[in-house]
Amino acid sequence: MQWIAKLEEIEERYEGLSAEMAEPGVVADQKRYQKIAKQHSDISEVVEKFREWKSVEEQLGEAKLMLEDSDPDMAAMAQDEVASLETRQAELSENMRVLLLPKDPNDEKGIVLEVRAGTGGDEASLFAAEIFRMYCRYAEAQRWKVEITSQSDSEVGGLKEVIALVTGKRVYSRLKYESGVHRVQRVPTTETQGRVHTSAITVAVMPQADEVDVEVQESDLRVDTYCSSGPGGQSVNTTYSAVRITHEPTGLVVTCQDEKSQIKNRKKAMQVLRSRLYEVELEKVQSEQADQRRSMVRTGDRSEKIRTYNFPEMRITDHRVGLKIHQLPAVLAGEMDALLGPLTTYFQTEQMGMQAE
Repeated sequence: MQWIAKLEEIEERYEGLSAEMAEPGVVADQKRYQKIAKQHSDISEVVEKFREWKSVEEQLGEAKLMLEDSDPDMAAMAQDEVASLETRQAELSENMRVLLLPKDPNDEKGIVLEVRAGTGGDEASLFAAEIFRMYCRYAEAQRWKVEITSQSDSEVGGLKEVIALVTGKRVYSRLKYESGVHRVQRVPTTETQGRVHTSAITVAVMPQADEVDVEVQESDLRVDTYCSSGPGGQSVNTTYSAVRITHEPTGLVVTCQDEKSQIKNRKKAMQVLRSRLYEVELEKVQSEQADQRRSMVRTGDRSEKIRTYNFPEMRITDHRVGLKIHQLPAVLAGEMDALLGPLTTYFQTEQMGMQAE
């Protein structure tokens, strides 16, 4: 394999990081330790696979020598072992090819999920609520945590807009391709003639930014507090617990009134603000790299229609990859792997093709 040398370099880097993490000076500096620990974690899986591959390679060499044994039974056993080891080696080689693809540094992060009703009025708001419930149900199945930071309800029980923080294991890696325009085709409950209407919502998925990722100067912030509105119990409209944060250099505004505590609302609002600022920085970098930017637009720019949910035919179509599945009720119930799995495979295959070129 041409990439053996690269894997050996990665293994050497892994051992070096392990040694750094044990140094007292690094342990005492938490920011530095976290940065090194993340680098260590990022390459741990490929190192583990490479070490297994080397072990299999060694076992395979020994098994092939046994093929020359004069005892027919031993030679037959060796033949079976060679076949089994070659299969495992091929699996490990393919796994390592995927793991060696350029890694998205945000894959391990949680996300800020924003769902907004678009064209279609009440029907769009009802669909926005359904799609948000779909993500919540999927998150529950993955044992992720969902915290709503702000929510605007429609008069018919739908959602005009909802913003939530989703945290857990590899959230962004699973949902990063969900950003875009989601279209629904169905007969609204208010339609008397049975005509199919088309409505749309937008979904935005942004990686949560930590303080390490984005440094926000306190002097750049204007923080306003006000009374909460909507559901929330006795404290609603009686205490100034709701928080509005304005980042004056960019004009970005974030509000949060989900918690009864002003401190908690401020903390959540800052998480959303950092993530939005982080996304702005990412877009700047991507705009400077035209080819990469075009690829990113195809894989989830929210200005682009990415998916259609057709209720009359119980069909979901993902327009980016030509995927069509007739599992609409199951997907809306949170069983999203039938959608997410093929998307991940498609874009990984594209990356491997570009890498081979």
